[in-house]
Amino acid sequence: MATVHYLQPSRLDDALEALAARPLAVLAGGTDFYPARVGAALREDVLDISRLAPLRGIVQAAGDWRIGALTTWSDLLRQPLPPLFDGLKGAAREVGGLQIQNQGTLAGNLCNASPAADGIPALLALSAEVELTSTHGVRRVPLTGFVTGSRTTARRADELVTAILVAQRAAHTRSTFLKLGARRYLVISVVMVAATLEPDEHGKVAHAAIAIGACSPVARRLPALEARLLGRGLDADLADLARAADLAVLSPLSDVRGSADYRLDAALTLVRRALRELTDE
Repeated sequence: MATVHYLQPSRLDDALEALAARPLAVLAGGTDFYPARVGAALREDVLDISRLAPLRGIVQAAGDWRIGALTTWSDLLRQPLPPLFDGLKGAAREVGGLQIQNQGTLAGNLCNASPAADGIPALLALSAEVELTSTHGVRRVPLTGFVTGSRTTARRADELVTAILVAQRAAHTRSTFLKLGARRYLVISVVMVAATLEPDEHGKVAHAAIAIGACSPVARRLPALEARLLGRGLDADLADLARAADLAVLSPLSDVRGSADYRLDAALTLVRRALRELTDE
């Protein structure tokens, strides 16, 4: 059997040089990496980035909130953040139990690219971008272009996700996250909805983002509904603007957790519920 190499650098440059030299499986929190390999011997060389301390934490920088690639769900929940991040924190509480939240990383959730990943709709509703770094430089990719399909992303083999970037918004911007599953906790979702609303100085919607997860190979925004919300007052009538036709961008499957029709019906209900929640605030 071929020898498997396990690398654990403490410097980002060393990690990038290793990625440039040969294919490596990147390991961060390991909450997706290890379950996918239960009962099987490792066959690929591993790059463990857990010692790259500068990649952990959340800071404000140059008009963005910068979420380091090694930031865990528990780190996020402990950080004092504006209401803009309430939806992402809601998703963090749904990612497995406390042990998973303590170990799993937001960036790892993106790179795993499961159609049912809790973090992706919440970050889509924040119009997040992904920072990718290699020995050739740094590039930023909108999350809409980073997750390209079920379990596939735009990350090149020589690149490392180093941060998730969220643009700063007005202080009163609010967000929420709703998840439907077969039970309350520790469950793969049937439908997820994340929503962000930014009001203007007159209490009208200046920016809206609505994202649906677990209803397509990749989570999707609802552009028609977002456009219809602009300029509307933040009141109880806002939820009534959501229509079944807005879900035409989705392509849900029927499986053991629910039929395609059920998912579409549930998604519309959750969208309206999310908008009511945000306007009730």
